[in-house]
Amino acid sequence: METLNVGIVGAGNIAPAYIRGCEPFDIIKITACADILVDRARAFAAENGLVAYSVEDLLARDDIDIVVNLTIPAAHAAVSLQIIEAGKHVYSEKPLAINRADGEEVIAAAKSARLRLGCAPDTFLGGGLQTARKAIDDGIIGRPIAATAVFMAHGPEAWHPNAGIFYLKGGGPLFDMGPYYLTALVHLMGPAARVAGSARISFPERIATSEALMGQALPVEVNTHIAGTLEFESGAIATVITSFDIWGHHLPNIEIHGEAGSMSVGDPNHFHGAIHIVKGGTREWVDIPHTHSTNIGRGAGLADMAYAIQSGRPHRASGDLAFHVLDIMCALEESAAQGAHIEIKSTLPQPSPLPPGLADGELDA
Repeated sequence: METLNVGIVGAGNIAPAYIRGCEPFDIIKITACADILVDRARAFAAENGLVAYSVEDLLARDDIDIVVNLTIPAAHAAVSLQIIEAGKHVYSEKPLAINRADGEEVIAAAKSARLRLGCAPDTFLGGGLQTARKAIDDGIIGRPIAATAVFMAHGPEAWHPNAGIFYLKGGGPLFDMGPYYLTALVHLMGPAARVAGSARISFPERIATSEALMGQALPVEVNTHIAGTLEFESGAIATVITSFDIWGHHLPNIEIHGEAGSMSVGDPNHFHGAIHIVKGGTREWVDIPHTHSTNIGRGAGLADMAYAIQSGRPHRASGDLAFHVLDIMCALEESAAQGAHIEIKSTLPQPSPLPPGLADGELDA
């Protein structure tokens, strides 16, 4: 297939991971970057053999097929709309938007323009979660009936150079880390139907201890501890916790419990992770060998979309999947505020698994 040229908008913390992650895939080639901080774009371009442009000039180029939106969450929807208006396919970092209305506008714009819309996270395409999906599809633990998903830490103020954005609208543990966990659950068990949640702001401000922000007070305007229950269309029920208020814990990242056994899954923020299974009637957890490559990184979802653009098939890290996850996150916040269950109006087919045995740098066409 033809190699598609890719431009990046936003040369911040996550951009180097896309450079590394896209490199193995011949179907995509990152050639250009842009950032509202021109000097940062130029420095990033020089480090990675790219050409730096203004955002407007990058979007005007005929030789850019796909634009990756790596701006801050609050800007995701507006920048994605700008990319679509320029006639480019767009792949956005998560979340798709910070509210449903903006997410719906981006979805509608892409469909109207007949352009592809993809969105992170794509970690569910890694060997860990693909192996887990195959084990479930093969019936190893039987029909899933329950799950737990837990992200708990004490916030990014100890290490992130721009930690303040994580405590403003569009941030918080649910919108920052929740997409990894919720996307994994939808990948493994299908779409959600109803949620209930509780949430709180535990501290009115945070004091940064990172080198870049040492001693700065960071105001908090989003919930920093959210606990919820998800009911899936299949009937399975999951318990989900996301928190920036916890100093340490021993809880597993994700567990799936089926009629015939249970499965422990690795950190959905990564592409690898061991898979452990215990069968009903036994007490011994056993490792399941990976059936899919773990030598994969951020950019796999972008490469999958590039294949799909040319073959016409659906792509896996899709805008519809990202909107469903956004819908769930918004519903958890609404449930906490209203003290009531919230129905999830969006739905989609469960993302198709990757076939096992693909070589590194290869995805099914």
